[in-house]
Amino acid sequence: MDFAPLKVVVSGPVGAGKSTYIRTLSTTTVVETDEMATECIGKDLTTVALDFGTLHIDGFEVLLFGTPGQERFDFMWSVLCEGAAGLLLLVAAHRPGSFLKARHILEFITSQVPIPFLLAVTHTDQERVWELEEIADFFGLPVTDLLAVDARDRSACARMLHRLLERCLPTGRDEQSRVTA
Repeated sequence: MDFAPLKVVVSGPVGAGKSTYIRTLSTTTVVETDEMATECIGKDLTTVALDFGTLHIDGFEVLLFGTPGQERFDFMWSVLCEGAAGLLLLVAAHRPGSFLKARHILEFITSQVPIPFLLAVTHTDQERVWELEEIADFFGLPVTDLLAVDARDRSACARMLHRLLERCLPTGRDEQSRVTA
């Protein structure tokens, strides 16, 4: 049985791992709009419009749209979320200074578009990271809305996506859906 494509948005502050997450999961060549950073953001390249990749899950295609992390490109956040089934907000556990930006992104998107979401906590392998419980408390969310994920690990990314899809899919479809890792 074929289903209409399912759109998932991957968002978060600069350096949270959005582009890496999409590259890791996509089974097609990822469309990236990276440009040289004109500000000191901790890396040379930054996404200025979107990242786009796809993968197939039993019977339907998942379209992954990554947002830019810089606030000057915030007009893209709601544009990319239009028609989305779910949102993954990536937050780097070792960068608590970016948590306010992440919360702003989440509040902005969810105020514009009612959308199920999960927080994907990245960079948990670094020194001096916040624990999931601390991050959940900061965002005012139950810890069940967070999951640690290594954006370079296909299986971990697939588990995170599957957990989001369980929240997004109508009853009955979630049992049929399994990410092919």
